[in-house]
Amino acid sequence: MSDITIYHNPKCGTSRNTLALIRNSGEEPRVVLYLETPPSLDELRALVAATGEPVRALLRQKGTPYDELGLGQAHWSDEDLLGFMVAHPILINRPLVVTPLGTRLCRPSEAVLDLLPQPQQGAFNKEDGEAVIDARGRRLPPQAA
Repeated sequence: MSDITIYHNPKCGTSRNTLALIRNSGEEPRVVLYLETPPSLDELRALVAATGEPVRALLRQKGTPYDELGLGQAHWSDEDLLGFMVAHPILINRPLVVTPLGTRLCRPSEAVLDLLPQPQQGAFNKEDGEAVIDARGRRLPPQAA
């Protein structure tokens, strides 16, 4: 087991691609299925702080009760939002990755490459077929949309 942790949702393609990129570096991370085992309020607060991002940047809207709860309203404090995320873990955007090099929300999945202490071990294509890493383990430029 490495010093890498991924807060993972196996139903999310970005999360699956991020996990696969970590494994392509030769690391086997600690996988936290955060919908089954959500972080505590203190753990979530620490994760958000470690990213250096505002709480709202880690709040997921799509496929969540975000709109029903009115979380787009400006009156909610960071502590309020964290409380909602603990009560409804689906509101935590994913995947969050923690390594010795930092903590980040890895959207897109290639964002994890800046956090990995080991280079990629070979070619890698995302689930949709997009080539990300060549056969020599080098990062490819993003494909035009």
